[in-house]
Amino acid sequence: MKKVIVISTSLRHGSNSDMLADQFVLGAKAAGHDVEKISLVGKSICFCRGCLACQKLGRCVIDDDANGIMEKVKNAEVVVWATPIYYYGMSGQMKTLIDRMNAMYELDYHFRDVYLLTTAADDEEQTPKRAETGLTGWTDCYPKSRLAGTLFCGGVNYAREIEGNPKLQEAFELGKSV
Repeated sequence: MKKVIVISTSLRHGSNSDMLADQFVLGAKAAGHDVEKISLVGKSICFCRGCLACQKLGRCVIDDDANGIMEKVKNAEVVVWATPIYYYGMSGQMKTLIDRMNAMYELDYHFRDVYLLTTAADDEEQTPKRAETGLTGWTDCYPKSRLAGTLFCGGVNYAREIEGNPKLQEAFELGKSV
């Protein structure tokens, strides 16, 4: 049994990327894993100030939700990010949270496998590539980890437009394979 953290970064209720995340969670739970989903809806996550105090403290000096999320990510074996694609990149709130996890850089982290689930209105194969590159930049800073898998569903724009899409089953199967 693995400890899996799924972070849904969309702030839109009923978002397509959140629905992919839910299916991944169901698949991972069906495989017997300990799964926690964290939604950024209602979370307060400020921008990184670049002060680097976190490198000495092991946590950020800003008192918001980022420290608690970082602690869960640090202790998970599998980290899953779900994001809508905005202007061919990850959502701003996902990037902000990644930046805020800078405190983890000097700490002993447990995660090895990182997954990325993405959705977008555009359905071209290259649409999620910049988000994948951005996340790979993060995993490269944690050499014991790797980008273990990605899943992209294009052609979905409006809330819940993904309903009935075969990518939901793929997300379930990906979660099950963790």
